[in-house]
Amino acid sequence: MRQLVHKNKMSPFRVILFGFVAVILLGSFLLMLPIATQTRTITPPIDALFTATSAVCVTGLVIHDTATYWSSFGQFVILLLIQIGGLGVVTVAGAFAILSGRKIGLMQRSTMQEAIAAPHVGGIVRLTGFLLETALAIELLGAAFLFPVFCKEFGLLKGIWYSLFHSISAFCNAGFDLMGIKQQFSSLTDYATDPLVTIVIALLIVVGGIGFLTWDDIRTNRFHFHKYRMQSKVILTVTGFLILLPMLYFFFFEFSEKELKERLLLSFFQAVTPRTAGFNTADLSLMSETGQAIIITLMIIGGSPGSTAGGMKTTTLAVLLGSAHAVFRRRESPHFFNRRVANETVAQAATILMMYLTLFLSGGLLISAIEGLPLLDCLFETASAIGTVGLSLGITSELSIVSHLILIALMFFGRVGGLTVIFAALSSPPATNARLPQERITVG
Repeated sequence: MRQLVHKNKMSPFRVILFGFVAVILLGSFLLMLPIATQTRTITPPIDALFTATSAVCVTGLVIHDTATYWSSFGQFVILLLIQIGGLGVVTVAGAFAILSGRKIGLMQRSTMQEAIAAPHVGGIVRLTGFLLETALAIELLGAAFLFPVFCKEFGLLKGIWYSLFHSISAFCNAGFDLMGIKQQFSSLTDYATDPLVTIVIALLIVVGGIGFLTWDDIRTNRFHFHKYRMQSKVILTVTGFLILLPMLYFFFFEFSEKELKERLLLSFFQAVTPRTAGFNTADLSLMSETGQAIIITLMIIGGSPGSTAGGMKTTTLAVLLGSAHAVFRRRESPHFFNRRVANETVAQAATILMMYLTLFLSGGLLISAIEGLPLLDCLFETASAIGTVGLSLGITSELSIVSHLILIALMFFGRVGGLTVIFAALSSPPATNARLPQERITVG
């Protein structure tokens, strides 16, 4: 009995949940210290909690401009929270265990498996080591590419700091930036015509968002796409379409008045960043309602499982579309690349969609009613929060405490994962083979 209770209390889902909570609370405390702000004042608890949650959940929504409000210490704390949140609390803890030479038990391996969405426990320590080494290498490589631009503009030391900060923030799909020294909350709008910054940041976002298992497939199988796992094939295919199709829309309908070079860069970047980075090189408030609605859709979809990104996930969208196609063709279950998808996976995808849509819509309606703001602006904000994106139409800092608490809850839910939260909250059902009688119900 003791073992069963211990298992229920320390299930992998609860370890992940409480791990994120602990890091957020510690980050909030550090950001409340006077040394964390440039004015050496104590930050209000709700503001510190909001910023820490946004950083750990790699969202990027901010109440205070990161560059002008927080000191170097505060910015370092935010960057550390972004790195931990992007790689995953459990993954970072596992890294320390590996480096210290401690023996990692089956329970810890199972938790690490859940944290990075690995298919099985076997080889999880090797896989964790690989993803940590790869992540750090990619972040340093991204910083090296950004350095010439930022060094020329800000000087050597500041150029190094800006390069590292934005590379880590982009790879972790966080969206925090330090460009407020030019204009508060301006993000990367000053670099809309700079191909180096635009392309490097966009590539970091994509690489961070395709998932750790996809990296492993690419490393193992190189260009032999047919040898990849079905999940990796689905992720790469869906990611490609979710970049190409919005890019074409933005190119022809949103930025048609721009010159060709700027038009291409703006269209490409705005197609990439909603999933789920939070940087922007265009003023999103000037886009049409159709363009904003497309961005909302992309934010809810998000990145891929086992990645630095949040959101509903590309694989969830693929399974739902595949399920619809199977129904149209009167097939028993969906399939991709000559592999069948389990009915349990279809049910989970439908549940995730229901949870995300319910929270996104109810959160937007509540904030609109509380603040008296246009519904589309509020839905944009809640989609950004639950998708852990960080894009905003400029209303975040104006919201009340209640609305900030709603956004905090949505950010946490979006990063930790809906099913993780539910599985952590509910005890496992008793094992039984009994099944209730079946009766037909008509839908549609």
